[in-house]
Amino acid sequence: MGKTAFLFAGQGAQAVGMGQDFYAASSAAKAVFDLGERLCPGITQLCFSGDPAELSRTENTQPALFLTDLAIAQAVREAGIPADAAAGFSLGEIPALAFAGALDVEDAFRFVLLRGKTMAEQSALHPGGMAAALKLDAPTVEAVCAQFREVWPVNYNCPGQISCAGNADELDGFCAAIREKGGRAVKLAVSGAFHTPYMQDVAPVLRHALAGMSFRAPRIPVYANRTALPYPEQEDARVEALSMQVCSPVRWEATLRALWADGFDRFIEVGAGQTLTGCVKRTLPEAHFATINTVEQLDGFKKEV
Repeated sequence: MGKTAFLFAGQGAQAVGMGQDFYAASSAAKAVFDLGERLCPGITQLCFSGDPAELSRTENTQPALFLTDLAIAQAVREAGIPADAAAGFSLGEIPALAFAGALDVEDAFRFVLLRGKTMAEQSALHPGGMAAALKLDAPTVEAVCAQFREVWPVNYNCPGQISCAGNADELDGFCAAIREKGGRAVKLAVSGAFHTPYMQDVAPVLRHALAGMSFRAPRIPVYANRTALPYPEQEDARVEALSMQVCSPVRWEATLRALWADGFDRFIEVGAGQTLTGCVKRTLPEAHFATINTVEQLDGFKKEV
């Protein structure tokens, strides 16, 4: 066995009830949720027993997932399972940075509240959507996107799976074009065209917010969505990587391959859902992987290692 990387889930993985059993079972997880509740009253109720539609609103989803991802990661570490590196998918990159000590948890949570609110505002100004292009390689999907004025490849998830985003009026035509190339196209239940130029006005807001925070070099490597490389030593480069992430593609497949090349062969997905575990299976079939989003899964994992 080589080294272990924690993978932090992103938007779309949310589900009512997430994190509730960890809140009851882990003091480390409870501390994370209690901090979130102090800064954003009602957020724990939304996670544990809220309305699914309300939880799915971007300005709510992001802080709720931040707390869940970080709480579970802290509980896993509390159980004696350390991480040698971390990576998070989109929103998940921020709890990954907090877990690695690059940002104080309170600062990171305030940052997520701002990020979710500002991205929701831009989604209202620039109506858009997303669709997953399946069974085609990246150059083919990129060529199809180029046929449209405002559709872009944004999430390079794993081989044969690329999420694209853009103008809501063009997505039906995009899906038809993907099918003509022999692929499948599935529209995603999201409220905006994330990681596109539609979000470029969010970046300066986030850059300004980070200027008022202590943004340290992580204690363990955190691989950035934008570059698929560990966060750099220079603070200005770290600020640029995180602020520009919202309007840049998520290079998740490349991130997983970079972790593998650097000697990481065990991947533990923390937070809600198991999407990232599926990406590991399809990208690195020889890797060891596990999903931990319930206390029962954590207990089972401890028995296996």
